[in-house]
Amino acid sequence: MRLAKQFLYPSELLALLALEDIALAGAQRYARGERRRGLLVPRLNLFRLDRLTRSGIRDTFELVEELRGHGAEIVSIADGFSLAGPASEIVLAVMAWAAKAERLAISERIGAARERVEAEGGRWGRPRRVDARTLAKARALKAEGRSVRAIAIALKIPRATIARALADAAPVMAPLR
Repeated sequence: MRLAKQFLYPSELLALLALEDIALAGAQRYARGERRRGLLVPRLNLFRLDRLTRSGIRDTFELVEELRGHGAEIVSIADGFSLAGPASEIVLAVMAWAAKAERLAISERIGAARERVEAEGGRWGRPRRVDARTLAKARALKAEGRSVRAIAIALKIPRATIARALADAAPVMAPLR
């Protein structure tokens, strides 16, 4: 990527960096946002074409047509082929298909990993900030009459996290009749 950036004009580099930052979040929003703001990008340099969209061939064609409709030339730097000419539609279709297949394979691997972790009795996701031992300390400090802020400072955990843990762990009393 650094090598590719060395050979670009400043305006092309800005377009590349802008798309690089936004490509995974959805290049469709990038194209529509540029049209709304009235900005024109004469050449859109993509590091790799499969980073443009991973949602399928139709979405890729629609996005490329929208970008071309705004007068943008699309250049793939790392792939080594041109998106101009009669063969560009075939290349786009194959690259879009490969990107979607890659996305599906990633989803399957993540699903298999999740099932394996849960079958082994583990938790999926981010590790808990407040474990049972920390919660016991927080309850003891609360029983001493300390504020949530003081407990958070003592345990070096954000105040909102301690407050949430104490609220979730509070015993639920049965209603009086």
